[in-house]
Amino acid sequence: MKQKIMNRLLLCLFLFAAAGPAVAQTPPADTSQGASSYYPAPPPLKAPEVDKGAPIGGLTSPLADDQKAITRTRVDSDAEAQLFAGASRVVWGRYAKIKGAKPGAVTVTKQGAVWTVKGRIDSVAPGTEGDWASIDGTVESITANNVVIKGEVAFRVAKIDKGTTCKVAGSLHFRRSGKSQTWRLIEGDNPCDGTQEFFDLVYEKPAGEKKPVPAAKKI
Repeated sequence: MKQKIMNRLLLCLFLFAAAGPAVAQTPPADTSQGASSYYPAPPPLKAPEVDKGAPIGGLTSPLADDQKAITRTRVDSDAEAQLFAGASRVVWGRYAKIKGAKPGAVTVTKQGAVWTVKGRIDSVAPGTEGDWASIDGTVESITANNVVIKGEVAFRVAKIDKGTTCKVAGSLHFRRSGKSQTWRLIEGDNPCDGTQEFFDLVYEKPAGEKKPVPAAKKI
């Protein structure tokens, strides 16, 4: 009996010794492609430095200059300014050719160094009663054949958008050509239906005004 136990023990030791080298020769698992807690890359040894910029206090919107009130109207053409100062009528092209149409009134006022413009036309042509157009703004600049007004021009037409008032606003450009005495709004397309309104400011010669007569040459 003891001999059998000894034989079994020796057999186990032999099998363990034979398997040992095979186990020892098993290569370790390749972990080079395994998941990492730092994927996709480990953190840097030193955090990047941040340059200190301008202080954030007192910042202004890039639109701030556009919102500033005009404190002085720039006049680059005295002749144009003199002519525009006499603008007194508003003509609305939408109804100008209808029998019975009449112009509206506009007032150009100079208050110190600032010029302002305010006017309105109420349509009285048959079938258009209740429609109107208006202008209200401050003159930014007056140059030869051009006047820029910061403000708004509004149009009210009963058949458009159920009579909603449609406006164009901002820096509005009025242009005169040649010997014309009419300044037409360049941005005159109605924003509600795209119709070109032909909104005009017209110079009206004061009653009794005569053209200057050149002095006679001395002989």
